[in-house]
Parts: sequence; structure tokens; C-alpha cells
Amino acid sequence: MTKPFIHDDFMLQNEVGKKLYHEYAKDMPIFDFHCHLSPKEISENHQFSNISEIWLHGDHYKWRAMRTVGVPEDIVTGREATDEEKFAAWAKTVPYTIGNPLYHWTHLELKSYFGIEDLLNEDTSKQIWTEANKQLQGTELTTHSILKRSNVKGICTTDDPIDDLRYHKQIAENPAIDTKVLPTFRPDKAIEIQQPGFNDYITKLAAAAEMEIATYDDVLTALEKRMNAFDEVGCVVSDHGIQTLPFAPATKEEAATIFKKKLSQEELSHEEVEKYRTYTMTFLGKQYSQRQWVMQLHLGAIRNNNQRMFEKLGPDTGFDSMYDYDMAGSLNGFFNELDQTDDLPKTIVYNLNPIHNEVIATAIGNFQSSGVKGKIQFGSGWWFNDQKTGMVKQMTDLANHGLLSLFVGMLTDSRSFLSYTRHEYFRRILCNLIGEWVELGEVPEDYSLLGNMVQDICFHNANEFFGVGLQHQEA
Repeated sequence: MTKPFIHDDFMLQNEVGKKLYHEYAKDMPIFDFHCHLSPKEISENHQFSNISEIWLHGDHYKWRAMRTVGVPEDIVTGREATDEEKFAAWAKTVPYTIGNPLYHWTHLELKSYFGIEDLLNEDTSKQIWTEANKQLQGTELTTHSILKRSNVKGICTTDDPIDDLRYHKQIAENPAIDTKVLPTFRPDKAIEIQQPGFNDYITKLAAAAEMEIATYDDVLTALEKRMNAFDEVGCVVSDHGIQTLPFAPATKEEAATIFKKKLSQEELSHEEVEKYRTYTMTFLGKQYSQRQWVMQLHLGAIRNNNQRMFEKLGPDTGFDSMYDYDMAGSLNGFFNELDQTDDLPKTIVYNLNPIHNEVIATAIGNFQSSGVKGKIQFGSGWWFNDQKTGMVKQMTDLANHGLLSLFVGMLTDSRSFLSYTRHEYFRRILCNLIGEWVELGEVPEDYSLLGNMVQDICFHNANEFFGVGLQHQEA
């Protein structure tokens, strides 16, 4: 009998890696500290109508692949095409994705959640569509049951300061939800003064904070009020998804003048934009430090590059890519500005362009702190780096220049509840990498040492780093 594609030793190519995965990593709980899951769907224990809803609604990774093989946009994202037609188009695309992590993710998810071992393609599309949908009608694949089956102990969703957080409050009050679900404060729209719609956003921020915003001081007050509201529902982390990290030191008075010009709809220079962004980011960094929140920096995405498709579909639809720019000066400068007054919070830096790996891996070593393990972290392979080569490179570069043993590990960064197999994928790759080092004689074959290291990276480091106190049992 032919071995199924997804089997017990999938991605594990050495005996040490197999032992580390099966005996130490496999059963560790998950803390998904950065994702884009819907708190509304968690609160309401959403039941998905079909596999397209859980797989294809909002998944820009799959959309890019479908476009690449020539699937018409009306089927990729159009409202007229049925979910079955969209699934059939995806099934026809899958065989072309060999070499892309989508091929692995797709079959891991089919095996893990549906017990389906058949390869997805045009011939098996109808059968898999029918079987998956049958299972989705039961109670084993609602949002609550998926989180429980996946052993997810904690989640941090991604939330705008203007969000009312009603679903987080409902989740906290629901004893049927075993997973701790916390918001993440993501104030990008209040920082990116150069973006269209900034003034309209400030109006919305004022409404959310229940105050008027006429000055820059008012902006800072409104952000503080919203941080207080996030604090009340257990927030422990912020996030910034910005193209570049600014560092053009400015006074508060300069930032206030720049904000006033923007409200008057005057054009801002590049220098003014960077000064406003820098002062606002520095203010926020100090706030995070005072609140003992972790600051996440997702750097280096150049977004909405296809103007025609942006006008048709809007943001986050699959038209973003890697940016190339000088990072070292701004990264060290920003950290140093906060560190001078001991206001640098715990921080995780993620880069989209792998040319910056070693810039980050070396910069974080400049700002570690006594009494705090791994205060400044190099985050896991993000977005286009969320694949075997990218993850191995990120971990290797971190190991070469820092301490891999203190790494806070993997996250899904996903909108799909089936993406928890990405933690399994990461764990298999981590264990295989360490196994390779053992086989080369570069690391001792000490399972107490290596097993503890693996379990720390899988769960314990993040649990300690964020201070959320998630309960867990040793594997």
C-alpha cells in the first residue's frame, strides 16, 4: 500500500528530528499570539456553510495562486460565482502549487481536520467537496471545536483602536470557550498620516474615544483612552504593520503643527510625514512599556501595488509584496530613542524581505535587558517567508547571531481557523533542523537538553514572554 502524502514523519528526514517531534513537540499546546481570526466568529461559535467559506473567503495566498494559473477574477473573488465553482477552481490549481507551501498546507488541513488523505485535484474535487461539507455540518468543526481540537490555549486577534471590543467581552464571559482570546492594539491608521482617509479616520477615533479631536494632543489622549479600553479586556500586545519604521526625531510641537496642516488638507512633505510618524510611534512605544505590553513590528510590505485591482477589490486582496529599503539606521535609532529613557517595551520584529534577517538578528542584541529573557525578539518567518526555506533561514540566522533557545516561535498570521496546522508544519521543520545539526555533530544528542528547548520554542517561551499565564500540561 502506498504511503499517504501526509504521514507521521512528514517533513522529518532524520531520526533525531522524528524523536524530537513525536516525543516533545507534537502534543504541545498552541499560543497563537498574532492572527487575523474574527472574534465575532469565535464569540458566536460560527459554523461554516462549506469548505470554500473556511478556505477561500479572504485567503489572498490562494487567490494569488489561482490568478497565476489564469482563473478569472470573477471566480477568484467575484460574488456571482458559487462557492462550489470557487472550490473547483482551487482544486484545479492545487497541482500547480507543488514547491509552494500552499501544497503542504492544503493537504495538512485536509488530513488533520477532515481525515482526507486523497490529493486535491480536478478529479477528486467533487468527492472532497462533498465529504468536507458533510463534516462541516456537524459540531466537530465549529470555531469552538476547531480551537479545542487544535489545542489552542491562547489567541491574540488583530484589532483597530476604533473597534468596540464587544466580542472580546462576550468571549471572556462565555465559560464554554476554553481558549483565552485577547485583542491586539493596531493603530496603523492613526500613524500613517500620509494615507488617503486619514482625516476621516481621526473622526472615527474621536467617536470611539467619546471626545472631540481638534489638536494633536487630542489624538494622543484618544489613543490613550482606547488603550485603556483594550487594557480592560486583557490586551497584552500591540502591532504595527508598516512599510518602513520611521526615525526622524521631532518635538511634540512639530508633530502638532504637522497634524494641524493635515486637518487643513495641506500637502505634507516627506520629512513632515516621517516626523509625525516617528513622534507618534515613540509616544506609543512609551505607552506600551508603561502598560507592560509587547510591541510587534511587521516591517517591509509594499501594499496595494496594482491600482486597478485595488480600486476594484480594496486592500488585503493579494497585491502586496516585499519592499527593499535601508532598515538598520531606523531600527537601531528607534530602539535607542526609547531605550535612553528605559521606555523600550518587549518587542518582536518581523521582516518581509529576508535580506534584513541578519540586520534584525544583530540589532536586537544591542537592546536586550538584564532580568528579561529575550526582551527583543526576531519574529518567525512572516508572510512570504512562511515556508520551509524561509523558516529555516530565519531560525538559522537567529541562532547564528542570537539565542534560538529563547525564540517565541510560531504564529498563524491567518484569517482561517484551519491554519493551526501551520504550527505543526513549523514544529516539524524546527525538529528536523535541530536533528540535522545533531547528525552533523554540531549539537549533542541530548534529548533532555534539546527536548526542553523544542518545547520552550513551541509554547513556553511565548507564554512567559507575553505573561498571559496560559495553563498547559507537559508532553
